[in-house]
Amino acid sequence: MKKLIVLLLMMLPFGVFAQEGKIAIVNSQEILTIMPEFTSMQKALQDLDAKYKQEMKVINDEYERKYADFIAQQDSLTENIKMRRMQELSDLQERSNNFVQVAQQEFGKKQQELFAPIQEKLRDAIKAVGDEKGYTYILDPQAVLYTGNAAVDATPFVKAKLGLN
Repeated sequence: MKKLIVLLLMMLPFGVFAQEGKIAIVNSQEILTIMPEFTSMQKALQDLDAKYKQEMKVINDEYERKYADFIAQQDSLTENIKMRRMQELSDLQERSNNFVQVAQQEFGKKQQELFAPIQEKLRDAIKAVGDEKGYTYILDPQAVLYTGNAAVDATPFVKAKLGLN
């Protein structure tokens, strides 16, 4: 009897490990690209980029105009005026460089600000589907090197949860 109990106790861990968890995959990139929020985010970022490009064009046009004027009048200018104009050109170049840095930082912040709620909404939908369907893991196939036959594609379920086709 003791041997039977010991044998059963030894076999118990194998039974626990033999239970498989349900694994699903979700192509989050596919879902993101069809979300209306993502499309409006892209539009907002394109508009912001266009504004930055327009401002950069204004700065560059001013620099090119002043540079062309300087080159054309260079021989007739006194040394003092030449130095002042060269300093103006240098200041414009520095202003241009600063603008590019600030624009890149602001663009990155805006992108994160707009993307965070979209990402959160997708994550919540994936979690809700995982809870409803009883999945142990939901993986993104972009990061998974192998997907076996037992894995379920939960992408359609997440799309339905988000109201997407």
